[in-house]
Amino acid sequence: MRTWISVLLLMSPAVAEDKLGFDDRVEIVRGLTSEYATMKAPLPRSKKPLPFESTGQYDAKVWEEAGKQLGPAARTGDMIQITRVTLDSDKIVLEINGGIKSGRKWYDHVQVGMGNPSGPIGQSGTPTQGTYMVILFHKPLPPMKTADLKKMLAAIMDFEKRTATELYSETLPPEIQAAIKEKRVLQGMDREQVILALGRPVNKSRETKDGVELEDWVYGKPPGRITFVTFEGNKVIKVKESYAGLGVEAAAPLPVN
Repeated sequence: MRTWISVLLLMSPAVAEDKLGFDDRVEIVRGLTSEYATMKAPLPRSKKPLPFESTGQYDAKVWEEAGKQLGPAARTGDMIQITRVTLDSDKIVLEINGGIKSGRKWYDHVQVGMGNPSGPIGQSGTPTQGTYMVILFHKPLPPMKTADLKKMLAAIMDFEKRTATELYSETLPPEIQAAIKEKRVLQGMDREQVILALGRPVNKSRETKDGVELEDWVYGKPPGRITFVTFEGNKVIKVKESYAGLGVEAAAPLPVN
């Protein structure tokens, strides 16, 4: 099964007036998407994003009422995963564990990790469920990084606990570990390592050249920076970055801001 994790970066007309720059927006989306955290408070299921203030405060009674409607998404001590990040002019919406969708449970078609299918698991051993959160700023988004958002969420989420993904990363060569930490892709990486570095691609395409089947993974959307990662089999053979619509192309990955 494939993991389909959507990443949406909303660039509204108000962005030009925002203090948060485009590169920082990309860094936040890449830095939070697919991240795991352990809940320090109950997290209810809710079709309407649960309000959470950028000051780190939230109305526990509002969350409790939401939980009475649809039940818990995760309990204290459960591990959750951020599966989608949406940045608007004055708020950031987080999809947790695939959100709330009709039909099959999100974890029925999600594979996370390096081997056997798995997903966020509660203390009881059963998969946690999906929900949504919205971080409210009440003003244009200020300059910040992923680390700043994690501090905002520290009241309810612990991002410091070691996960299976982190343990796997520590077994990799130092140059691969460094690239993953810096959200870069290197030739020779395999698919799992690319996912650790950049998350799931926006698009995929396949073609055959001289009898060799190649697959391209595409990250980013125009206008802005687009990254193309080409695989032969399970290994990266080429990485190319360009600025869509600007006619500028870079043969090597650009430095991470």
